[in-house]
Amino acid sequence: MKLIVNIPVYNEEKDIAKTIGQIKKSFEVDFYKTGKGSSITEKLIQIVDDGSTDNSAEEAKKAGVDLIVSYKPNRRLAYSFKQAVENSLDQGADFMVNIDADLQFDPYDIPKLLTPVIDGKADMVIANRFGEKEAKNIPFIRKSLNKLAAKMIGFFLGYGTDDLTCGFRAHSREALLRFNLTNTHFTYTQETIIDAIGKNLKLLWVPVEVTYFDNREAKITKSIFKFISNSTKIILKAVRDVRPMKFFGVPGLFLIFLSFVSFGIFLYNYFPDLVVTPFRNYLIFGIALFLIGLQFVVFALIADMVKSSRQLTEEFMYQWKKDRYRKN
Repeated sequence: MKLIVNIPVYNEEKDIAKTIGQIKKSFEVDFYKTGKGSSITEKLIQIVDDGSTDNSAEEAKKAGVDLIVSYKPNRRLAYSFKQAVENSLDQGADFMVNIDADLQFDPYDIPKLLTPVIDGKADMVIANRFGEKEAKNIPFIRKSLNKLAAKMIGFFLGYGTDDLTCGFRAHSREALLRFNLTNTHFTYTQETIIDAIGKNLKLLWVPVEVTYFDNREAKITKSIFKFISNSTKIILKAVRDVRPMKFFGVPGLFLIFLSFVSFGIFLYNYFPDLVVTPFRNYLIFGIALFLIGLQFVVFALIADMVKSSRQLTEEFMYQWKKDRYRKN
């Protein structure tokens, strides 16, 4: 079996050699010799050079990286992840682990993420920065927003989620084949989790210890407002596609319920004296709510039909990719 450890790279010439060296050293632990990882006979390190303007690729070559995917210009993290998935499948990977280039995650934690995948207990395992040992020095607002978003998404999808934005992950070949990234302009982390839940893949979160360096620069966006804005768009679109009946239907039924309450208040006040004028606002408000709610219900039904059509297309894509990336 083949493992590919993928590193997304953008201007990481200072750290990339050290990171590759640490990953290589982590391959020497007992997990790969006598443990669950002994079934992995080939271990490769891959970088996806996302339009770096420094010497990241050259430094990676000197450090002995096995695979390099490189392109210009910089196209952001989601596109980089898409390239990593496609090249890993093309190389015949059974497992792909994604890890950052700056060693904020410990490569010796890779076996923690791989074990449930090897055992067949999960298709994707995500490192949890908010478990037994919370990430050190993580900005408070990022931590709070991540936890809030995870709870909201988990509640809406009916699936317990712990960390939506952590990029340290292990994937099975099945998960890689199932991914169909539609957003390639920002980040992939939230979308792939929601998409995987919608496709009934098995997800698991494993606590790891993480340290955020004081001088660490944000690679995705340096503005919290832009991060929130872009993440919200991605999450809303993904949830809309995965749970359209809930996304449109629940608000629609709630508005219809409120319309009946408004009608009830109107009728309660109308029947004693059979006078409409003093209470017509309740009637107008109720009619407006009912019509808007009915529109949402219609949207839900249409979106559900679109979802069924998309599922057929994605199943076709899955079968096509299985043939395209068939292992010899």
